[in-house]
Amino acid sequence: MTVLAHDLDAPLSTVMREGSQAEHTAAEGSSFMTELLAGRISEAGYAAYLLRLRQVYAALEATARALSAEPAVAAVADPALERLAAIDADLEHWAPGATGVDSPAAAAYAERIASATVWAPLFVAHHYTRYLGDLSGGQAIGRILSREFGLTDGAGVAFYDFAEIPKPKPYKDGYRARLDALALTAAEKSRVVDEVKVAFTLNQALFAELSADLDRYRR
Repeated sequence: MTVLAHDLDAPLSTVMREGSQAEHTAAEGSSFMTELLAGRISEAGYAAYLLRLRQVYAALEATARALSAEPAVAAVADPALERLAAIDADLEHWAPGATGVDSPAAAAYAERIASATVWAPLFVAHHYTRYLGDLSGGQAIGRILSREFGLTDGAGVAFYDFAEIPKPKPYKDGYRARLDALALTAAEKSRVVDEVKVAFTLNQALFAELSADLDRYRR
């Protein structure tokens, strides 16, 4: 559902957050994520999650490079955010030698990101959804994994370690300010919000795929 016109006078970051709350909540409420946050997902289950994320972040980072000359993308793209190398490092910890996974949900997600080249702010919707989530609630997952599996020296949780961003809050504030500075019309803001909703729905589909194997992945 498109954001109501009277809401579109708000800053873009506010519209993106408030306009996608229902989809965000639905994604976070998946059975797999609930079990992960409770520390009840096994090594195999977490590796299955990482293998799916790898497809998503490969698409994110390739598309960011392809659109690097676009002002909307240049406003938010930052090598300090990139996660692909960290995911590969973590996979070596959790599932050495793993090379891929057959995941229709991850493939659909990656394809949607790649298709965002038709209009750069659509890609920004995906960039915002993943990376700001990683700097926010994602940090809790890293702490839970470290505690539950007795990890030390960052082994297995490189994905959550933004070494070049020691203070996430001011970084996120700056990111949102750059979003708000983009010169988008109300109709364009609405289109971006709709794509944020799509992004959360794609995340939800990825979690649903993992939740279907929850009996196998639960500790």
